[in-house]
Amino acid sequence: METQHGRTGGTGTGDGAPAPPAVRFDTKIAVLLRDDLAVWQRLNVTAFLVSGLGTGCPEVVGEPYADADGTAYLPMFRQPVLVLEGTKEVLGSAHTRALGRRLPLSVFTSDLFSTGNDEDNRAAVRAVPADLLDLVGLAVYGPRNAVDKVLKGARMHP
Repeated sequence: METQHGRTGGTGTGDGAPAPPAVRFDTKIAVLLRDDLAVWQRLNVTAFLVSGLGTGCPEVVGEPYADADGTAYLPMFRQPVLVLEGTKEVLGSAHTRALGRRLPLSVFTSDLFSTGNDEDNRAAVRAVPADLLDLVGLAVYGPRNAVDKVLKGARMHP
């Protein structure tokens, strides 16, 4: 059984109460990272990629949070984000399939590690044809089956 966090879980909440029912989403949010990135790069790339989905696909964002004291917090994704990894070739194939399926997609190229602002980031991507981008990560959102097909060959991030 898959939990709302995308993994098989225990049977309760730890306090003796039964676990809430598992939620299975019809859509999927996934990040695919190149397997040769340093840890800091993986984290940085993931953060940048999901920010694109959050702004470009407002339906993936839930309602704002508040604690018991009434302190307000920003909303977050309404569903889990899967993080996978793959080779440069797997990333290229996933990119091509996502474009072919016209799924919402954000990309991070190796050139973006040497830029320092949003304007330079966009210029670096704009300077390279889609099939020649040196992708180090991508994020994709869409129907579960379509995203699964896009990510064929990728494996769960350790």
